[in-house]
Amino acid sequence: MTLHEAQTQVDAWIKTYGVRYFSELTNMACLTEEVGELARIMARRYGDQSFKPGEADTLADEMADVLWVLICLANQTGVDLDEALRHNFEKKTQRDKVRHLNNEKLNPQK
Repeated sequence: MTLHEAQTQVDAWIKTYGVRYFSELTNMACLTEEVGELARIMARRYGDQSFKPGEADTLADEMADVLWVLICLANQTGVDLDEALRHNFEKKTQRDKVRHLNNEKLNPQK
């Protein structure tokens, strides 16, 4: 599925089942909440915290929740995520094409 297809499917779902989009500000708060839930799973799975009894390790689901709300915000604000990601690759490549290769912290053999 492309990002464009995901944006189209989320929009159709919202219009069919969600009644309407939450406001942009509410969705920004929802995105922050979902990122926090993702951070909790990451801290337990890869960090020093442990899962509480009965707490589920739902990493993929939490990532999908973050993506869902981000797609909602893109739809609401008229952002084409395919184009935005393409542009972001170009920006990062131009800016960082040698920076990481020359970073001694990433390449300790140098």
